[in-house]
Order: sequence, then C-alpha cells, then structure tokens
Amino acid sequence: MGSPITPEDVLETLMNDGTVDAIRLKIINQLKANEELKKNTIKMVEQSKVLSTPGAEKQTKRELFDALRQELEAPVLEKASRSVWELILDQNGLGKEISDTVERVFCQLSGREPPLFPDPNIESFPVKDKNVSPPSSSSKKRPFDDIRKEEDTGDESTGGSAFSDHNPKVRN
Repeated sequence: MGSPITPEDVLETLMNDGTVDAIRLKIINQLKANEELKKNTIKMVEQSKVLSTPGAEKQTKRELFDALRQELEAPVLEKASRSVWELILDQNGLGKEISDTVERVFCQLSGREPPLFPDPNIESFPVKDKNVSPPSSSSKKRPFDDIRKEEDTGDESTGGSAFSDHNPKVRN
C-alpha cells in the first residue's frame, strides 16, 4: 500500500466532491429552522440597551443597526455556535451522518472495509483469522458480565471498552 491516509487527505476529498458544501448547507438550513434560536435572538434585540436608550427613535436605521450589531453580535454568534456544535455532535442526526461520511471516505482512500469502529451497542462476533495463533492457556480470562459492567461504568483501568474514545456518549 502507499503512504498512510492523513486527515488532510480525507478533508481534501470531502471538499472536492462537494460534501463539505452539502453539510454546510444542511447546518444553515437547520439553524434557520431552529425556533428556539430565533426566539432567543428576538428576545435579545427587544431587551437591548441600544433600543431602550433615550433618543433611539431619532437615530437612523443604519445607526441603530450598527449599534445593535456591536452590542449583540458576540452573544448571538455564541448561541449560534453552540447550536452548530450540537448539530455536529448529534449522533442521531447530522453528527452521525458526518462521522459515517468521513469513515466512508477514509475507507475508500485506504482500501479498507467499513466500519472501522463497530457500534459498541451492537454485539458482533469477530471473524477468526486463520493466520492468528490462539491465545495461550495462561491468558487471564474474565467473565463477559464483568467486562460489560466495566464498560457501563467507563472503568478503563480494568479493561473497559477499547472503543470508548470513539463513543460519542463518552465525553473526555
């Protein structure tokens, strides 16, 4: 095989094939449809210091707009940014779509078969490779229930899930 696939290789492919633009458009459309974000923004404008300042009614629309922008741009963008991150990290929606797309492109570029990181919620039985020697009888074996308990508590020091770094429900 050639050189290892880098994150930049995957990103370049996603940018060139239009995937990044498509995801950006989905994010924009979901933000536009976010009624809570709209209500919060309207509330912030209604409660703004600029509009409640004496003489505000005498200012031009441009002056009011510039003053509102200066006052509210940072807090409005902060709320919008949080909403975007919620969308990106949502493993039941757009976040899952992004993860699946990145994984698919990485697999295409590297010649691997997806999934790279099997869903930890789906029990699967590994395919035995004929070239792998069986473990020695002296290996320490633990009951399956003990392993599941460790995964549920997130106790990696005792052999928790090897995929916990890739589990979106586990926050680092």
